[in-house]
Amino acid sequence: MIKARKLWYLFRMQPTMYVGIAVLLALAVIAVLAPWIATYSPTDINPLARMKPPSEKHLFGTDAMGRDIFSRVVWGARVSLVVAVAVAAISLAIGIFIGVVAGYFRKLDMFIMRVMDGMMAIPNILLAIALMAAFKGGLVTVIAAIVIPEVPRVVRLVRALVLGIRNQPYIEAAVAMGTRTHKMLFMHVLPNLFAPLMVQATFIAASAIITEAVLSFLGVGIPPQLPSWGNIMADGRNYLSIAFHIILFPGIFLATTVLAVNMVGDCLRDMLDPKLAGKL
Repeated sequence: MIKARKLWYLFRMQPTMYVGIAVLLALAVIAVLAPWIATYSPTDINPLARMKPPSEKHLFGTDAMGRDIFSRVVWGARVSLVVAVAVAAISLAIGIFIGVVAGYFRKLDMFIMRVMDGMMAIPNILLAIALMAAFKGGLVTVIAAIVIPEVPRVVRLVRALVLGIRNQPYIEAAVAMGTRTHKMLFMHVLPNLFAPLMVQATFIAASAIITEAVLSFLGVGIPPQLPSWGNIMADGRNYLSIAFHIILFPGIFLATTVLAVNMVGDCLRDMLDPKLAGKL
């Protein structure tokens, strides 16, 4: 009860948490209700309505092909949120497994970490572009291209945490009592990874949204027929001086989403870190 009250008190001390969660919930509702919120189909082309500024008929204006920007931005929210959640979940699942193996079973540590170091030596964007070029473009390929560079970072974090946990007295006592390895991992090691990995998940999600937008902006991400914030801005970069609204609105949604995710992550870090929580 004391811990629950303390956590609730810390939550009240972080008003930005409410703002971030509210923004993310609003975006989730927009993404789920996109077929009903969008006033037009995101792929409908109307040459007679090219480059129209924001108006009552087209809230965010139209692009060079006459497509409604508002409808495309609303549908693009689906892509960004799906990529963020999928990349964070898959990266954590793979990273936890490999990191625990590397941190707890020291004989495999050297080999695993050298492989991870080799993967981290390649810049994220370059590795993602190479994977997108090698395989057929699509949502699944984009998620895989973003997950692969993120896994080594999760592995390094998990390994460092496991190395600290396995030297604790209660772990040594459990080993002396003959506790089996799988029980040790599930009862003592994995529960202590929850707090830092929950914070890491938010940063991975924010990074995934940005990376997907960059790949789509460069033309190697989401296919053009599937609207995403990145390829919407890519379509409007050649018309920036005469129709800046094409880039403005998806850019605002992109920045707002990343900011909200980072705000939630920062607040979770302050709440779950005992040293920072004690200063609040």
